[in-house]
Amino acid sequence: MDDQRWYRDGLRFECTQCGNCCTGAPGYVWVNKHEIQQLTAQVGMATEEEFEDRYVRRIGIRKSLREFPNGDCVFFDTRSRRCTVYPARPRQCRSWPFWDSNLRNPAAWEETCRICPGSGQGRLYPIETIEAQRQTIRV
Repeated sequence: MDDQRWYRDGLRFECTQCGNCCTGAPGYVWVNKHEIQQLTAQVGMATEEEFEDRYVRRIGIRKSLREFPNGDCVFFDTRSRRCTVYPARPRQCRSWPFWDSNLRNPAAWEETCRICPGSGQGRLYPIETIEAQRQTIRV
């Protein structure tokens, strides 16, 4: 393990279920075949094709979940401020906030803490766990 990383002593995170990571500016939630299978089952659709037609968009050769016009994830319930497919959420969602883009440097992490009230709070994650999450998907 690279003990020279700025977060070598770990980082704190505790999800507050605020929904900030599911809303806001447009972006991408990348999904693969396995995740599409899991999501199809979670929403109770008969086929993956039906699921993709309704909830997935192609970006080049990749696939991303659709968003509402305001940038919110298609599976974000604005009333409850909860993810409607939480048990089957994609790996990108599961690995938040330990993304490359958030771990570039202390300033990037500070910005993450500014927009995500659970970042920098709660449970201390060791570098090994952070690195495993970071390797899950490159965002």
